[in-house]
Amino acid sequence: MDVLLTDDERMIQESARAFLEGECPTELVRAVEKDPLGYSPELWKKCVEMGWPGLALPEEYGGQELPLLYLGIVIQEVGRAIAPIPLLTCSVSSLAVAKHGSKQLSEETLPSIVDGSAIMTFAVQEADPRLKPDAIKCTAKQDGQDFVISGTKCFVDNFPSSDYILVACRTGDDKGSGEGISLFVVDSKSPGITYSPLVSLAKDAHGKVHFDNVRVPAGRLVGKLNQGWAVAREMLDLATVLLSLQILGATRKDAEMAIEYSKYREAFGQPIGAFQSIQHTCADMIIWIDGGDLLSYEALWKIDNNMPAAVEVSQAKAFVNEKCQAVVRNSQSIHGGIGFMMEFDLHLWLRRVNAWTMRLGTSHEHRARIAAALLDVPGNVRLGDEVVAVGV
Repeated sequence: MDVLLTDDERMIQESARAFLEGECPTELVRAVEKDPLGYSPELWKKCVEMGWPGLALPEEYGGQELPLLYLGIVIQEVGRAIAPIPLLTCSVSSLAVAKHGSKQLSEETLPSIVDGSAIMTFAVQEADPRLKPDAIKCTAKQDGQDFVISGTKCFVDNFPSSDYILVACRTGDDKGSGEGISLFVVDSKSPGITYSPLVSLAKDAHGKVHFDNVRVPAGRLVGKLNQGWAVAREMLDLATVLLSLQILGATRKDAEMAIEYSKYREAFGQPIGAFQSIQHTCADMIIWIDGGDLLSYEALWKIDNNMPAAVEVSQAKAFVNEKCQAVVRNSQSIHGGIGFMMEFDLHLWLRRVNAWTMRLGTSHEHRARIAAALLDVPGNVRLGDEVVAVGV
């Protein structure tokens, strides 16, 4: 893996950054916070014209079929600009359909995703937010040529703007390996679906979706019946690493604002950036962000090359969860009291970083996943819930 961007990748990064700097001012971000729709249709239309929804989708459905790295670069810039668009959820769910859905289902849904006439999101987590198959209680029972879905999904992003939602349901008994889980593409406007927003620090479109005997044709199944957890886990891993990059993009912008401010805020007759303690803090902030970049892009590269990436994904998210929160806290400290004023823009990044780090797995959950993977190494020993010896 080459950790440095190529000329083409750098061009994509610079193009996305310049576009979002011109089209996504903080005034737009503040306005969307008050809009129940949760995104900017005007900005999204321009993103569609840039080809972002179909960046990694197959060419046969109108996409560009570029490597996932390009998608990661763009989403990192979306995070940097805290752009209120549904790119992450739309990309992750549509890629799952493209890879595991039927030809007919892909032809029905993906071209409309690429041309911007439809938006897709996904719903896996419930009241028990753990990313495990036994946490899924929402059921889908077969009734003739349809399945009937009942249950509640929590922490669903961008549902108010969506046309399709990819839902993980229990269709059979769980035997401890994820069996009994199936995925369905459901029309978001289907009878029996209700939505209630959850107010987060980010103030974005994030909430609960309740399914009350919602009928979905059997042809909307993604993957095989009762064997959908592997598909869901693959989708969640991609979503997690892309979310990590989105967090890192926002965090780097936040850190740059703090470093620039330290050059002008004075104390004891000189800029605070002249003090060694502030210099060390700023250096730590950039080191942590760079470390998160390396971990996240390594995980994304492995996913893109069809290599096992579970440990790398969890390493990246666990690291980003903690270090990015530390960075934005330090940035607030460097700004002093002004950093906590609602009229000042810094809190827009602080709130989103803190909210996003709580999604798609906490540090504790991802570290537990890494520990479980270590048990597969010969010579490991488990004492209670902990790995106490690591084999070579």
